[in-house]
Amino acid sequence: MDNDILKVLYSREDIQQACQKMGEQITADFSGKNPLVICVLKGAVMFMTDIVREINTYLELDFMDVSSYGDGTESTGDVRILKDLDVSVSGRNVLIVEDIIDTGRTLDKLVGLLTHRNAASVKVCTLFDKHDRREKAITPDYVGFNVPNEFIVGYGLDYAGKYRNLPYVGVLKPEVYSD
Repeated sequence: MDNDILKVLYSREDIQQACQKMGEQITADFSGKNPLVICVLKGAVMFMTDIVREINTYLELDFMDVSSYGDGTESTGDVRILKDLDVSVSGRNVLIVEDIIDTGRTLDKLVGLLTHRNAASVKVCTLFDKHDRREKAITPDYVGFNVPNEFIVGYGLDYAGKYRNLPYVGVLKPEVYSD
């Protein structure tokens, strides 16, 4: 897998430091509010496990599986919910944990859905923000890194289901996905 990486952007240590910093801010913002922390599967699982360990307040976890990419490198624009929440968000302070925000289509749909379901508040935490590609007016509340407009993998981010288990984040060589 390492041979498919053009360059490493963020090491395991870089990611850990970003999680600690965001965790401190989330702790301060949600202290005493018992937030429902929602992991957007599958990409955010690695980040979710690390970020919640840095949040020092009571919280609950749930998961949603949402698809807008399939096996490609571009969002299809068709945002589908494959697995919905197990608990109600009504009256709850919600924190969505996402691996990367690109066009913003997925989060726009999720924020709208959770707001429609009467969440008391909805905030967004993302490890990676690719703001240059944004199509929807989504502004995350907590951001680990602003990333360039390159196809990145590792630490949960994938290409066709591969590379999620890399302990770092790197730019995938174009020849790997341009065939």
